[in-house]
Amino acid sequence: MTTVQTAPAPSMRLRELVFGAACAAALRAAARLGVADALDDGPRAVEDLAAAVKTEPQPLRRLLRALSCHGVFAEQPDGTFAHTDMSRLLREDDPHSLRAITLWCTEPWTWDAWPRLDEAVRTGHNVVEDLYGKEFFTYLNEDAPESADVFNRAMTTSSMQSARDVARFLDLSGASSVADIGGGQGHVVASLLEKYPSLQGTLLDLPRVVENADARLRAGGALADRMRIVPGDCRAAVPVKADVYIIKNILEWDDDSTSRTLRNVIEAGGPGTRVVVIENLVDDTPSMRFSTAMDLLLLLNVGGAKHTTESMVGRLTGAGLVIDDVRPVNPYLHAFDCTVPENRAG
Repeated sequence: MTTVQTAPAPSMRLRELVFGAACAAALRAAARLGVADALDDGPRAVEDLAAAVKTEPQPLRRLLRALSCHGVFAEQPDGTFAHTDMSRLLREDDPHSLRAITLWCTEPWTWDAWPRLDEAVRTGHNVVEDLYGKEFFTYLNEDAPESADVFNRAMTTSSMQSARDVARFLDLSGASSVADIGGGQGHVVASLLEKYPSLQGTLLDLPRVVENADARLRAGGALADRMRIVPGDCRAAVPVKADVYIIKNILEWDDDSTSRTLRNVIEAGGPGTRVVVIENLVDDTPSMRFSTAMDLLLLLNVGGAKHTTESMVGRLTGAGLVIDDVRPVNPYLHAFDCTVPENRAG
């Protein structure tokens, strides 16, 4: 029976770490094969699982054994395999599913980019443009549409899971309108409109994103009469007027894109406007291993970075915002509650 190992010697721990790609590949394989979906509440024989997911039994046993070492699935004394709390998160139907995120973080382009991390560290620039001759999202949409779809599903899942936390956290009782800038399919703004029945909402994101906006927000949806959907790039312009602007998990691009987005929001809102920036930080958080790994991935693909509290404060105050409060939204998100000052020049 495979058990999770604890406190290995440093030499063995380093050996385990250098095989990190094997673990990532095993998670990707299990997600693509649908192993977690095929495994019910009780233990199941490998032969039955293999028939369900259309694989050979022996290689599947090897895959499950490797994952069980990390607490993903559990091998029973009789050789069957059962779910663990982590393996259930690979199920498509789990309300907290991380299947889409698992696929996104192991897409084919990542295997091209990771070996060039030393180059990105030396230069401070992304490697994707050298690899594919195009800016990252242009490459995804033009040359890797399947990866683009995986990205959209992963962002949708992540947004849906955090939207309720954000809505519970934010007090917008004094506002009449809210704009979600770069808000994806609008799960955050939808949750806020449900919380505040008199609130008017706006969603701004790229045309290909907002055309798939949350059904509640589109024509005929339950919230459509209080909602405006605006296709556009917030780095180019923010043609939206609101009492409160929410910017969640998008200020991770290069410095120029971040600066342009903040400038556009400030100019659109004007003095006295409230701007709430919500980010996954790489300090003061229990999710350091995941956050720092995503930080390196951002360096590779867009030349961006996850923020520390200090760097986020620097970006916001440098743009001219006054930070009124910084608080955790949940274990992996922090909110920077800001105001555009009344005496701002220009």
